[in-house]
Amino acid sequence: MVLNNFLFTAIFLLLLSLWAAAVSASEPEYNNHEKPNLEEEERLLSTMIGIQGIVYCRSGKKLAPLQGAVARITCEGVDEYGYETESLSILSSATDEKGYFFATISPYELEDHNRRLRNCRAFLELSPSEACDVPTDVNKGLSGAPIGTFSRLHDKNIKLFTVGPFFFVPQQEAKSIPDGY
Repeated sequence: MVLNNFLFTAIFLLLLSLWAAAVSASEPEYNNHEKPNLEEEERLLSTMIGIQGIVYCRSGKKLAPLQGAVARITCEGVDEYGYETESLSILSSATDEKGYFFATISPYELEDHNRRLRNCRAFLELSPSEACDVPTDVNKGLSGAPIGTFSRLHDKNIKLFTVGPFFFVPQQEAKSIPDGY
């Protein structure tokens, strides 16, 4: 009887150790009881960047939203060591009937996932109106409005930046502005 209990216990422990080895081998590597690398997780889970603004046609003292205008967003690129790499430029969607534009930059769109973006700026790019097609530097529409503070849209995982408003003027009014600005 003692021999049967001993054999049963030995077989049970052997099966238990084989089962434990099989389960631990099938666990993903990140469950190796080491602390997770939070910086790496943040890099992989980093948020989208959204840039919004409004574009107007300013003719005399009148302001009108400019539908169909486009803004350009340009960011400097840096590698993981802080050295400058190629910059990134994207165009916004065309403005709606209220002159509103929106552009997004996803970290997953970058070819080199170790590249970071910094010093992003928004510029006036295109007016669809021949009657109001000269960009102005009001709110740095020509020289580049820095993208600084943001609000976080937690439900969409977006950092939302706001620039502008930007203004186009008719050709005849641009001549009265020094250097076209």
